[in-house]
Amino acid sequence: MSERQLTILYDAVHRGELSSLGLAHVGDAVFELLVRTRLCQQELTAERLHKRTVELVRASSQAAAARGIQDALTPQEQDVFRRARNTKAHRVPHGATPGDYALATALEALFGSLYLDGRGDRVAELFNLCWEHLPAAADHPAQM
Repeated sequence: MSERQLTILYDAVHRGELSSLGLAHVGDAVFELLVRTRLCQQELTAERLHKRTVELVRASSQAAAARGIQDALTPQEQDVFRRARNTKAHRVPHGATPGDYALATALEALFGSLYLDGRGDRVAELFNLCWEHLPAAADHPAQM
């Protein structure tokens, strides 16, 4: 992506033109990349890396993480989180509850918003908090 394209995207984010679902789409990739990076610090087989990643990025795990970090969010972050949580999902994935899916979408939108705002420091800070609340990560406390 060129610098000009990134500038256009950043400007769209700041004008509020990117929907909550658009932010969640970006945030999904950011969150999964962070999980994968964290897991690669452990000595796991490729199969185990994949299974652990799937466990940690599913809606129920992300919802648990979202519940755990809500008190640490700034008012602006709470607004992004709330708008995304209240967005009507067109389809809830098999195995996810609507409530968990809404919280997972909110968490992903928050990560997408922070990433697109260039707030990598805050992304890392919130991810470390999320890691403490991810059910399947409790026995793997490595910090980024």
